[in-house]
Amino acid sequence: MFGLIVKITSVDGERDNLMSILQNGTANMPGNISYTIAKDQENHNEIWITEVWDSQANQEASIELASVQDAIGKGRPLIAGMSRVATTTPLAR
Repeated sequence: MFGLIVKITSVDGERDNLMSILQNGTANMPGNISYTIAKDQENHNEIWITEVWDSQANQEASIELASVQDAIGKGRPLIAGMSRVATTTPLAR
């Protein structure tokens, strides 16, 4: 398995809109076991994404999906910053 933890900072006041775009754009991704979108409890603009995939190849291929490309297009103007916090090897789901 392959995992990622990503932190996204939204433009001020756009976190909920961005989370909705991400939720709609990441449903039904082949090889995805879990894609959790969570609000940071202290910073009202931060979002945490925790991903679990059956393989790194499927995670990398997901960027080419039409739904993901659409989410990127809609979400990009709402993103103030983004960082990959950790790459993980999940042992269980």
